[in-house]
Amino acid sequence: MNRLYLVRHGENPANINKQFSYRLVDYPLNKKGVLQARQTAEYFKDKQIDEIYASPLRRTVETAEIIGAPLGLTPHIVENFREMNVGEIEKFPPSAENWALHIRITDAWHHGEKEARFPGGENYIELWTRYEAGLKSVLEGKDEKNILIAGHGGLFVHTLADLCGNTTTWEEDLSINHNCSITEVLVSYSGNRLNGELVRWADHRHLWGEAADLVSGLPEDGSLN
Repeated sequence: MNRLYLVRHGENPANINKQFSYRLVDYPLNKKGVLQARQTAEYFKDKQIDEIYASPLRRTVETAEIIGAPLGLTPHIVENFREMNVGEIEKFPPSAENWALHIRITDAWHHGEKEARFPGGENYIELWTRYEAGLKSVLEGKDEKNILIAGHGGLFVHTLADLCGNTTTWEEDLSINHNCSITEVLVSYSGNRLNGELVRWADHRHLWGEAADLVSGLPEDGSLN
């Protein structure tokens, strides 16, 4: 059994302006995001982290580097941990129409319509398949390790039910996954199967002051024209 810490990246401009960001949009952390990552690094200083992995996007790499520096750990970059591929809508400024499309597709996934696809992007089956492959590559041959993955809200939220079977008591909280929140999962990997147990979801109690001034992952009503 290994312990995974799934850490959403710190705040970046796309969180403020509600841009979709899979590949074309790739901002670094903003000032608050750096502060959030530093406070998260402080939290992990005594957690005996063995390895750190990150999505290739700048906001996750920077978050992982800040967390890893006090631990003497350099993050390994894993393409499979990139945010979900929203396809064509990443090419356009955020709009109420595109956000409505995003919500329709992800809602369909959660209602069992796993072949629902972002135009020019992924369906759920493809998202979970590449994320699962990334997790297996990280966990292969390991036991009793504490592993941190710096990744993305969409990736972590929408795949949690397949990673963990014990999510029903957390359902009301699953839409909340703030910047630099920590999700803790116990995972075994045997017989080519991942078996995860959710310990805690999207915990952000380690953040304080300005870093705890958290922004919603979804646009406020009327904030997009």
